[in-house]
Amino acid sequence: MSRVVRIQTNFASGEVDPLLRARIDLAQYYNALETATNVFILPQGGAKRRDGLKFSFQLPSSAAPENGVRLIPFEFNNSDSYMFCVTHQRIYIFRAGVLVTNINGTGNNFLAVTAITSAMLSELRHAQAADTMILTHEDLAPLKLVRGGSHSTWTVSTITFSNTPRYPFTLSVSSPSATLTPDAVSGNVKLTASGAVFASGNVGQYINNIGSFGRLRIIEFVSTTVVKAYAEVALFDVTALASGGWELETGYEDAWSASKGYPKSITFHEGRLYFGGTKSLPTTFFGSVANDFFNFDKGEGLDDRSVEATITTESLNQIVDMFSGRDLQIFTTGGEFYVPQGTSDPITPANLAVRMATRNGTKPGVPVVGLDSGTLFVQRQGKQLNELLFTDVELSYTTANVSLLSGHLLKSPTDMAIRRATSTEEADRLFIVNGTDGSITVYSLLRAQQVVAPSRVTTDGLFQAVAIDVNTAYTVVQRTINSATVFFVELFDADTRTDSAVAVSSTGATGTAAQLPATTLDVIVDGNVQSQKITNGSGVVTFDRAPASGYEIGLPFSMEIKTLPLEPRLASGSIKGFKKRVLKVNAEVFQSQAMTVNGQLVAFRKFGEDVLDTSVEPFTGVKTVGPLLGFVDEGTITVTQSVPLALTVLALDYQLSVGQ
Repeated sequence: MSRVVRIQTNFASGEVDPLLRARIDLAQYYNALETATNVFILPQGGAKRRDGLKFSFQLPSSAAPENGVRLIPFEFNNSDSYMFCVTHQRIYIFRAGVLVTNINGTGNNFLAVTAITSAMLSELRHAQAADTMILTHEDLAPLKLVRGGSHSTWTVSTITFSNTPRYPFTLSVSSPSATLTPDAVSGNVKLTASGAVFASGNVGQYINNIGSFGRLRIIEFVSTTVVKAYAEVALFDVTALASGGWELETGYEDAWSASKGYPKSITFHEGRLYFGGTKSLPTTFFGSVANDFFNFDKGEGLDDRSVEATITTESLNQIVDMFSGRDLQIFTTGGEFYVPQGTSDPITPANLAVRMATRNGTKPGVPVVGLDSGTLFVQRQGKQLNELLFTDVELSYTTANVSLLSGHLLKSPTDMAIRRATSTEEADRLFIVNGTDGSITVYSLLRAQQVVAPSRVTTDGLFQAVAIDVNTAYTVVQRTINSATVFFVELFDADTRTDSAVAVSSTGATGTAAQLPATTLDVIVDGNVQSQKITNGSGVVTFDRAPASGYEIGLPFSMEIKTLPLEPRLASGSIKGFKKRVLKVNAEVFQSQAMTVNGQLVAFRKFGEDVLDTSVEPFTGVKTVGPLLGFVDEGTITVTQSVPLALTVLALDYQLSVGQ
């Protein structure tokens, strides 16, 4: 029989894959957890009970949220930001967690965006510039939403483009029997033929000067003998082009249309609007005229004209997303590409080139997000979270598998968003919605210190979507309430201890959560936890004691952290297979109010008349638990909390007895 003392000073590796339970040779093993449920990992290494979810709005059944929903942030200025909740043919707009009503001026609380259907929502993409948000999908003519003079004034319309890109889907070339006389060599050119060779359908087609300079795009039909054109490549002079010395190139159509498909992805990059991937041109991307976002005029190919390129490799690389980073980054189903630029050189028609970065492939429907100097994306099969990074040493891009130790937490991801840290007590938090079980995987990231700490967020329901409004994480949650399926917009809130919570300043004897009828709720009055209550049919509960200042009522949730098997190495060798007994645990906690360790409730206050009907005073320091009885095979330590109070565990110090 031997006794071991060990301390786990932090949990900076978060929850790790069960396949790593035997990897005691890994340094991360001793900072990791077997389970990290409903906690956020702090950059300092502690595990903190996650924020609660504050109720905002119930999506009506007429919005068909069960068929899909998408959250899109819109930051207008430093003081005004919004969240779009897009459902079937509707867009709800929130500000500071509150629905902006009457936004279309007719008393409705949604925009009549009938072109957006449920089938589009999973792969709907967006980009914002100033007061305008642009929405794209391969089956949707690009839409723009424009904020007016107030929170409630918005307009939506299909974008009208100047010089929409054209492509020869059915290219054919003919040589009309006529001479052709131009009146200019560049810019706008009038062309007069010696015979009737033109038709109205020639608009948008090309005339090429064979054997010399000149490529002209027909922009107006005047008559069978006269057309007006734009010289994309200037003529040498105004000498008439002899019959047989020029050709009419036809088959050009708008690259974006209902029949050919619309752009699938979008981003702004260095003064241009970029679109990428259509049904008919899945590997082609287009950039607008510089600082003229809706104009795709190629002109004479000058530096400020529009750009266009097609990714050509041995396999199909359908463009699914684009990102403005160090370079223009293009994410496809087969790999990651970029357009290289010099330190001060913009992209121009002359220098445009596409290079492959890595060959992972990106999962359609899951947005890519930027983090510091890298870009995070979910691998095509949904099994990995990758980071695309540029290395100064190799002067090229590489991919790092961020989820290498936690791949089990990725379960068919459907959505992703990142919340930037707002203080030193927080890390950047990456939220990933899992389609398989409706959980959210949260990665606490501090890349400068190589901290990657995943945890699992669950609720009494299924998460459907997530997005970040500046520093507030919005979610859409599917819940079953009183036998009915409902969809709630809820916000992660640091001051909230329950889910779908209602927090009110009140001194009344009852509280109301109208969205939660006939439901068991946690009750917090003046910071003191009362017994759970079941609401009546209107969502009303009666308190044990009326509040002096306010209350919070909402759905309960529990948190849990569980260590990996305690396997310290002794001088005599490994203790794997030996019976173990945890004798005592010293838990270092910060500003905490309740905790259970290996099933033993930890006291945070003494009983007496002076503590009746008062909240638990937050405690910082060491709580000792033990002696704990019984020998087990693994000797893990489990910390749980089921009451809606604060808990942050900084470290676990334990004494372990090892027997034969």
